[in-house]
Amino acid sequence: MKRRIASWENGHSTPDDFYGPLLSHAFAAEAADLGLADGEHRDVLLASAFPASPDGAVETVTRLWHADLSQYEPLLTAEPSEPAWSEASLRWLVTPEPSIPRPRTAGIRVGFGDVAAVKTTADMFAQLDDQFGGNHARRSIIQYLESDVAPLLHGSYSEQVGRALFSTVAEATLLAGWMSYDACRHGLAQRYFLQALRLSQDADDRRLAGSILSAMSHQATFLGKYTQAATLARAALMGISSVATPTLRAQFHAMEARALARTGDVSACEAALSAATTALEGRNSQDEPEWISYFDEAELAAEAAHCFRDVNSARQAVAHAENAMSGNHVRSDFFATMVLADAHLRAGDVEEACRVALDALDLGEQLKSARCVSYLAEFRRNLGAAGPGTAARDLAEQAQEHRLWLAAGR
Repeated sequence: MKRRIASWENGHSTPDDFYGPLLSHAFAAEAADLGLADGEHRDVLLASAFPASPDGAVETVTRLWHADLSQYEPLLTAEPSEPAWSEASLRWLVTPEPSIPRPRTAGIRVGFGDVAAVKTTADMFAQLDDQFGGNHARRSIIQYLESDVAPLLHGSYSEQVGRALFSTVAEATLLAGWMSYDACRHGLAQRYFLQALRLSQDADDRRLAGSILSAMSHQATFLGKYTQAATLARAALMGISSVATPTLRAQFHAMEARALARTGDVSACEAALSAATTALEGRNSQDEPEWISYFDEAELAAEAAHCFRDVNSARQAVAHAENAMSGNHVRSDFFATMVLADAHLRAGDVEEACRVALDALDLGEQLKSARCVSYLAEFRRNLGAAGPGTAARDLAEQAQEHRLWLAAGR
């Protein structure tokens, strides 16, 4: 920030429309009087809006990347908007035809090779996210999107290339949303999900759009907005019913079950889990999108473990959590292990709960994830409510060297 201020003072650069309004407020002067940008686009960034056109989507998402990278505080600390979830899903559902990315004739020429490069790079960031958590490389992917991908969106491409580009960028923006969600920057994550949904619509990628709605449902459940979460999962299933694969249907039913479990509707939750199991049994990996391949029996077992934990069926939660360890996804295995620890605790087996929690700490030592910290904080509260004991004291002593444990106690 000091370098940025020095650059302004020396006349090498001018505050943009993110910092201009802040300086206007500090000096109690109009932006124009200070020779600054007037900040007219701030409302676009903070409104959680679903863009009305492909051009609007490109403009909004590139501004989001820039504002995020510039550490624009009002955006980074923004709260998610409940109405935005409903509005976006409804507008996506009722749109009869996807908008066609307008063929561009100005800017750099974009081809399928450029799209493939974006896809490969985003896949690399997805692997980093899975292994080290959303806080590890979140800024790096935003830097890549702003510096390398934004010029492609503003470049010259045919309709066919444009659809492929929009689909790939939607997937990368979805990943940015997941990473922001994992960092517990929930308003920012929601805005990325919304823009990814719009881009996937313009790409005519209904399956990806459904997966984005599923991600929104996951976040809404985490934030305690269970009715909205169930609605988003149902909208995903309804919106792509004609093209949904078995794995996608399984995931949507699982997200609905997660939300219903939190409302205490046990029978509806179990029905959704049963539908998810049946759907997954019919999958054919060759017909599934590559980006949904991670959702397998272990992932579904993890979702079921969450559900049964939340409806206080501790023994069932334990059984499913024990089947949820894939060994392939560090963060997912951490979550499953913590659910197992919590389930043992709710079953009254404090000693086993503490042993499993310590296993989770060892597993998650390399993770930089605010969500992981939140799981540990919940476990620590539940453990404290169970009363003092030897197992709890031993866990506290052994866990003192673990970064996530210390962060959960703050």
